Amino acid sequence: MKWNLRLTAANKGIWKASELQRSLAEHGLVISAGKMSGLWSGQPVSLKLEDLDVICVVLGCDIGDLLLPEPDKVPRPGQQETGRVAVGSTLSPGVAPKRRDGRSLPPD
Repeated sequence: MKWNLRLTAANKGIWKASELQRSLAEHGLVISAGKMSGLWSGQPVSLKLEDLDVICVVLGCDIGDLLLPEPDKVPRPGQQETGRVAVGSTLSPGVAPKRRDGRSLPPD
């Protein structure tokens, strides 16, 4: 799914995250600056359905305006997956595992 909040808001004349944040608060949805930044700039990791209702009311939109399906990103049976590594599989050449702190692991 593609998160389309920014374009939907722009179509309603809302150009800044702070404007939307104020309007949401007026409708009872108080969002922290950090979470608002994530909603505005990226793809939310999680969002309550009740919050989606408020966003749709404030923007005068439907859920289909905010969430756009991307069926081409769904792997089909028999189709080679890219970007995922199955458990127990070997890594492709050029991919080096890294530690959580970002440094490379020592060679075996």
